[in-house]
Amino acid sequence: MRTVLIAAFLLTALPALAAGPVKPARLGLCAACHGETGMAQIPGAPNLAGQRLDYLRGALKQYRDGRRNAPLMKAAIGPVSDQDLDALAQWYSAQAPGQATP
Repeated sequence: MRTVLIAAFLLTALPALAAGPVKPARLGLCAACHGETGMAQIPGAPNLAGQRLDYLRGALKQYRDGRRNAPLMKAAIGPVSDQDLDALAQWYSAQAPGQATP
């Protein structure tokens, strides 16, 4: 019985896991400069598509906490939770570099 339950769970969960990260609710402000798919929309903004997850997660926390001196980023991130920062990092790290904006 236990095996059947595990199999049923995996069959229902695998499509969601294979689809990749869900578009974060807080993506809008980030996308204004970095693009929804991580390809910069304005000069001087870095492309985030395909960056390493741990790098993005750490950088976002450093901007939020003021350890990276970038007033624009600190203002844009504001008091975002670790969960929201993680969702943004997962989203951008999962995007393919060079992918066109939809």
